[in-house]
Amino acid sequence: MAEFSFDALRRWPDVEADNLFAADAADRLLLDEAAEALEATAGTPGLVTVIGDDYGAITLAAAAVLGLDGIRVHQDALAGERALAANAGRFGDPGLAARFTSLPLGEELLEQATVVLLRLPRQLAQLDEIARAIAAWAAPDVVVYATGRQKHMTPAMNEVLGASFGEVRATLARQKSRVLVASNPRTDAAPAALRRERHDDLGLWVCASGGVFAGTSIDIGTRLLLEHLDEVGHPGRSGAAAPVAIDLGCGSGVLATALARSRPDLRVIATDQSAAAVISATATLEANGVAAEVVRDDALSGFDDASADIVLLNPPFHVGSTVHAGIALKLFEAAGRVLAPGGELWTVYNSHLAYRPALQRTVGPTRQVARNPKFTLTASTRR
Repeated sequence: MAEFSFDALRRWPDVEADNLFAADAADRLLLDEAAEALEATAGTPGLVTVIGDDYGAITLAAAAVLGLDGIRVHQDALAGERALAANAGRFGDPGLAARFTSLPLGEELLEQATVVLLRLPRQLAQLDEIARAIAAWAAPDVVVYATGRQKHMTPAMNEVLGASFGEVRATLARQKSRVLVASNPRTDAAPAALRRERHDDLGLWVCASGGVFAGTSIDIGTRLLLEHLDEVGHPGRSGAAAPVAIDLGCGSGVLATALARSRPDLRVIATDQSAAAVISATATLEANGVAAEVVRDDALSGFDDASADIVLLNPPFHVGSTVHAGIALKLFEAAGRVLAPGGELWTVYNSHLAYRPALQRTVGPTRQVARNPKFTLTASTRR
């Protein structure tokens, strides 16, 4: 493979830090292992699909170095889509961005694809969903090259791929990375359906795709916030038709659903940068007969300043597979910008993370609402 400047890539608009990178050895190994198969598609646009390419390293190397056209790309995170577009502009080739198209996970993404390049997801349920989709919709002779860092790979990943493909083999490891190669898609493979679970103690249905945190279960932090949901005020802005409440990082939409059901006086908006979360939250709301808006958005970037009265947040404490506070701080700052004066951010988090100083700095005075052996719930009032 020709030289490609992976070092020129950035994670922006996602969190950036010295220990967070836009590309790694697994990306390089994937492209090397798939090089022959990719070169064979060079004369025919539209045969290559890339899934889970965090910041565009795989897509842009295939386009810029191998000259591939018509690459179809799916990134669950909106920040990843935006980083791919931004990185495409850093190589001085105005036509580079025209060589790929971002699409949802579905038939349009995979139809007649003969090569699929995949960054292995952390959740096995998400891998199963992706594998089923490829087997159902890609070309019969499709070959999947799936890569990851060895420390995050397990034998169960081979088994999941084996449920949708007749042959799965592993390449030799390099720089603590490995590639799984899957071929011979099973003819009985079918796209995965959303999972659905009833929680009788809460009177809620929860729907989730494989890529959503906690799946159809309800994590302990969310449960703590749910226990105190009736304490959330509604400091509506003067002239507003209804107080606006945002479930930020909504996941499967549990908080948005519970709030909209109990508080018809509010305009509830569920938002997440994950495409899987948006699908799941929409389904959860529908399953419970509740009306609310669902928006795919990265850290409230599409919301006006001082446009909300309430924000509910159960922030992740990791970026990808790296434990890092950056994403929580980014969301705190976003909530502080979007909340109107007097509005409140209700945040639940692992107690050892001690987010209270950051909340007070980015939003305003913060009080503890509740605490259990693992989680803390706070309310921060916008100055």
